[in-house]
Amino acid sequence: MRVGVLTGGGDCPGLNAVIRGIVRKGVQEYGYDFVGYRDGWRGPLEGDTVPLDIPAVRGILPRGGTILGSSRTNPLKQDNGIRRIKENLAKQEVEALITIGGEDTLGVAATLSDEYGVPCVGVPKTIDNDLSATDYTFGFDTAVGIATEAIDRLHTTAESHMRVLVCEVMGRHAGWIALHSGLAGGANVILIPEQRFDLDQVCAWITSRFKSSYAPIVVVAEGAMPKDGHLVLKDESLDSFGHVRLSGVGEWLAKEIERRTGKEARTTVLGHIQRGGTPSAFDRWLATRFGLHAIDAVRDGDFGKMVALRGTDIVRVPIGDATAKLKTVDPKLYEEVGVFFG
Repeated sequence: MRVGVLTGGGDCPGLNAVIRGIVRKGVQEYGYDFVGYRDGWRGPLEGDTVPLDIPAVRGILPRGGTILGSSRTNPLKQDNGIRRIKENLAKQEVEALITIGGEDTLGVAATLSDEYGVPCVGVPKTIDNDLSATDYTFGFDTAVGIATEAIDRLHTTAESHMRVLVCEVMGRHAGWIALHSGLAGGANVILIPEQRFDLDQVCAWITSRFKSSYAPIVVVAEGAMPKDGHLVLKDESLDSFGHVRLSGVGEWLAKEIERRTGKEARTTVLGHIQRGGTPSAFDRWLATRFGLHAIDAVRDGDFGKMVALRGTDIVRVPIGDATAKLKTVDPKLYEEVGVFFG
């Protein structure tokens, strides 16, 4: 059997660990051949492949990014995209496709599998941890660790100058990174997309913090919005999946805090730093297990499924279940951390 592998969407720590797990087990135990498709869905659209065998995956476990490249290509928006993918898979004698990605990449895989009969197995990847049907996605733990370390460092400089420091982290629709890193880093305010915030309340918390002779740290997800406001956009352009480019809420928030409180405020935007570098031990462990179980699903002919973490078990769920709706922060969970605000 020949199996294709692709990584789509944003890059993420742990992608190479998945690829390694798939190839090592697939070759050693099942005798499969593999091809890697370049740059997400662009690869099968154009038939662009790279060799994928055991020597190709040797030494990649600790590497960030993806050796296959990635992109936000949407084949459903391309002329004859589905037909081109099916023709290239047939031409290259690829009998199954393992798609490693987040909401958008797996959404395409679900459509191909459910509506067009393309044999796909999904692997959940996103630093945002917002895919339903799995307790965790790999990449999230690394992103939280990076953000937490940044917040730790911001505390010392904030206290040295007694100024407000706003740390903007990723999180378009889900505030998991902001919530976890903000709590772990001892932030005084955490703002997430799921809960519109009251700017007057934020300023009150900040003022209260200064009264205790401490400089406040505000952690804000890029998709967070004030009660009477809207998303802050980097620009109005859309990617092929219809997403706008977010960034700027941190800078806007710092200016508003400074104007309303009279306290000096500065912003740090972590951006792609959260995606880069070597994956954490947990992400290597989870990604490797996902890869091993994904190739088992191919062997079993269990297509249209995604591997998922439930407790400590890896299970299989319909890809559509993971993409039907986003996994967002429960209001009760957000309320728990409110005791530390202000």
